[in-house]
Amino acid sequence: MLYDIRLNLRYDYDAAAGGGRHQVRVLPPTISGVQRVIAASLSFAPTPSERSDFSDFFGNNVTSIAFRDAHDALDIRMSARVAVSRPEPGLDVSPDIRRLRSQLEAVRSLSPDTPHHFLAASDHVGIDADITGYARSSAGSSVVGTAMDLCNRIRRDFTYDGEATTVHTRASDAFSLKRGVCQDFSHIMIAGLRGLGIPAGYVSGFLRTIPPPGKPRLEGADAMHAWVKVWCGRDTGWQEFDPTNGMRASNDHITVGHGRDYSDVAPIVGVLKTTGGQVGEQAVDVIPVVLEKA
Repeated sequence: MLYDIRLNLRYDYDAAAGGGRHQVRVLPPTISGVQRVIAASLSFAPTPSERSDFSDFFGNNVTSIAFRDAHDALDIRMSARVAVSRPEPGLDVSPDIRRLRSQLEAVRSLSPDTPHHFLAASDHVGIDADITGYARSSAGSSVVGTAMDLCNRIRRDFTYDGEATTVHTRASDAFSLKRGVCQDFSHIMIAGLRGLGIPAGYVSGFLRTIPPPGKPRLEGADAMHAWVKVWCGRDTGWQEFDPTNGMRASNDHITVGHGRDYSDVAPIVGVLKTTGGQVGEQAVDVIPVVLEKA
């Protein structure tokens, strides 16, 4: 699939900010065998006094910006053309949890993608006894089967509610509420798998949404999405699951970044020299591109 993606993030401040510094993670990367970025751009209004672009520990694209002059709003615009071609899931040859542990012990690397980084508690995801107990009911004869069953159960047992949680909500709190958004469902799945000893991480990105038959596609109706990556053993490697929709990640999932939880891939983090609060808005367009045959 080929997509044109447009993202607009806007923040309006109650009082003018005298300065600020932020890190922005919204540019999709090229991922071997999964997606290819053909072109991408990222702009800011007002224009930052300083700007630098780099990759973080996990390989995510980061743009660091700083402002010295007063400003009462920040507008961020990203556009990209991305080709996505995920391989079809093959035969499940992943081990059970007991054999997975022995395969984990054989991994000696501490590279960014090693499963050891995705086993312990992190900022939004604790090892919670109640969530582990819930996940244990999904434990089966393979890690892939366990992850898929837990993914489907979260889709069935939890209610999507955009008002129930915030970006700061922890997995344990969302689990108690039994409601939330894609970020919460991903955190719950990660917590459950880690509690079973299965490495799991957080993926942020975009998801193409398909309007009902006969209805036009709405501009800006899409939003940033989140799903889960799971280390399924030496031979199967990392696989991705979407608990919000009860499915494996498909060619409709466009990756922006991954980490231990949301805090590693938040679209923007930083500090402002100001008083009062701020109001943020987000609009995303994921537009399939159909190329005409010559």
